[in-house]
Amino acid sequence: MKRSMPGGLDQVVKTWEKVRAWCESARQTLRKSVFLRHWWRELVVVAALLLTIAAPFMLKPAQSAAPSRYDRRLVVVTPHHEKIRQEFGQAFARKWKERTGETLYIDWRVAGTGDIALMLRSDFAGAFEYYWTHILTKPWSQRVAGAFGNSKVDLSAPTTEANDVEQEARRAFLDSDVGVGIDVFFGGGAFDFEAQTKAGFLVSTDTSKKHGLDAIFARHPDWFAPEVMPQNVSGEPFYDKGHRWVGACLSTMGIVYNRDVIQRLSLEKEPAQWADLADPKYRGQIALADPNKSGTVTKSFDQLVQQQMQIAIDEIRQKPGGLMKEKDIVNAGIRIGWTRGLQLIQRISANARYFTDNATKIPLEVSQGDAAAGMCIDFYGYSFEEMVRKPDGSARVGFVTPVGGTSVSVDPIGMLRGAPEPEVATAFMEFVLSEEGQRLWNFAPGSPGGPQHYALRRLPARKDFYTEQNRPRMTDSQAEPYEDAKAFTYYPERTGQLFNVLRFLVKTMCVENHDEQRQAWEMITRANLPQRSTEIFSDMSLVNYDAAMELAAMLAKKNKTQELRKARELTMHFRSQYRRAHDLAVGGE
Repeated sequence: MKRSMPGGLDQVVKTWEKVRAWCESARQTLRKSVFLRHWWRELVVVAALLLTIAAPFMLKPAQSAAPSRYDRRLVVVTPHHEKIRQEFGQAFARKWKERTGETLYIDWRVAGTGDIALMLRSDFAGAFEYYWTHILTKPWSQRVAGAFGNSKVDLSAPTTEANDVEQEARRAFLDSDVGVGIDVFFGGGAFDFEAQTKAGFLVSTDTSKKHGLDAIFARHPDWFAPEVMPQNVSGEPFYDKGHRWVGACLSTMGIVYNRDVIQRLSLEKEPAQWADLADPKYRGQIALADPNKSGTVTKSFDQLVQQQMQIAIDEIRQKPGGLMKEKDIVNAGIRIGWTRGLQLIQRISANARYFTDNATKIPLEVSQGDAAAGMCIDFYGYSFEEMVRKPDGSARVGFVTPVGGTSVSVDPIGMLRGAPEPEVATAFMEFVLSEEGQRLWNFAPGSPGGPQHYALRRLPARKDFYTEQNRPRMTDSQAEPYEDAKAFTYYPERTGQLFNVLRFLVKTMCVENHDEQRQAWEMITRANLPQRSTEIFSDMSLVNYDAAMELAAMLAKKNKTQELRKARELTMHFRSQYRRAHDLAVGGE
């Protein structure tokens, strides 16, 4: 029996048959046409190019993801993958239909958290410029552009000639309903949401004061009691005190690894700690993403550094030397741990095959055997482990969260300033936080209250979800995230200001110099880590903790000229450092 093909593919085949028929016809007329005889090969190439251009349009599904007719549209920007979007989108659209009788279209705008931040900044700047020049009829300037979304503009300070424009611009923006056509920001990290909150892009309510998270907190105060949703867990914020964002699900960072590749590399054990990824035996076998494109990878590096700080503090406590006060011990440990953390990141980077621009590629490469291990969020690790699991329960892919090296944090949700549909946005956030929405994260597909098609393998944010009644339906029935959180305490005062510094340093130290770094590391490891070349390779004196704090202050000014100058300086410094280390290692030094 002849099998039918999808409509788009069938159309491509028919088109290709027409191209072939045309080619055959052209071949028959070659003898009659000097032009065709001369340009035959070029015309075939043109025909192939035209087919390539047309193919995506022909393969497009006959039916769009959007309903042919809808009453309301909710625009959501998110880094969440398709399975989460589909399950939450369909479940909420059904609920909205039952409640209002209206057909709802959820318009998903998908990008990584880094790209979302850039997009929001750019779009809000354009929207506010229009509001400032056309509605308020004021002249636009660089001072206005730099101030409207700058949380460092002190509105309580006395107005002077030096700050009058900045204060006016910032106050006008915060008092406005300027929007960018997007209702909800869904997914990412708490750091990303804090940044949007400080800028004023996320809001707790709309101009009517009827919608937003303020309304949800007022309707459901029990949802935000300490026994249901603590405000803070082991140093990690779970919701914003000003109600601009709230955690929707939990996440932990960890290591995804391929058991077959590890066996092939003759490694004695599977990775269990971040430091394991710096083992020279992993050279060329680590999968990493550019932290400037991925908030989750930056979070991994941040937690790695915090772990090294705590290890150093504990070591000094055992042998304090001349340090008698706890404050002095902690300060010394922070500085030592910062340097050790950067050196560890440097070696892990030197072991990396390359830096991808998408964190979701890491578990894919590991599962395919293209890399032995990589850093990723728990969901991706567990999902790929599940996908390759054999009938006997074994799997070539594993995932581990480093004990004492990772915190439990949240993926938040919040409403954007000027949301076109604040009522629907509020209802969507309320659904995600409700018991009904929380079940979608970890109930098995097809179970009562669970997702329809996919196991999402995410852990709900609400503490009251983890009951004996729910566990039989959970895909991760043994999960105890609130207990796991006790093994690691995140201290925001230690590295909170350095989140963007880590991104900046990894870019200049690792991403921009990856070829030189890998070549130097290869030569050093082949020479069995000779002391002099290893010391030069690992020298972090130019970016020690105090220098990093100064760099944080510079980055906070958002002066692009200064940033580019500093980036060029550090890039050239580390490039020279790696080349020198390489040359010394060649000589066995």
